[in-house]
Amino acid sequence: MAVMTIRNIDDSLRKRLRLRAAQHGRSMEEEARDILRAALSTEASLSVDAGQTIHQRFARLGGVDLPVVAREAIRDVDFGG
Repeated sequence: MAVMTIRNIDDSLRKRLRLRAAQHGRSMEEEARDILRAALSTEASLSVDAGQTIHQRFARLGGVDLPVVAREAIRDVDFGG
């Protein structure tokens, strides 16, 4: 495998990467690899729709049970025409 060094990273960006890595329980290096892998994965981006992408991103946070909301039929609107 190749080795890559990234220089001149803003302190705020490095801090955000460190925090994100800690949230996911991994090193900054592994987090950066995961971000690059996700961003450059053309096969995944072509075969997954937006809904699936959002689900995958938030799945590790757990689910939420929402109440079923009763819906009414659409009302007829008279525009006075």
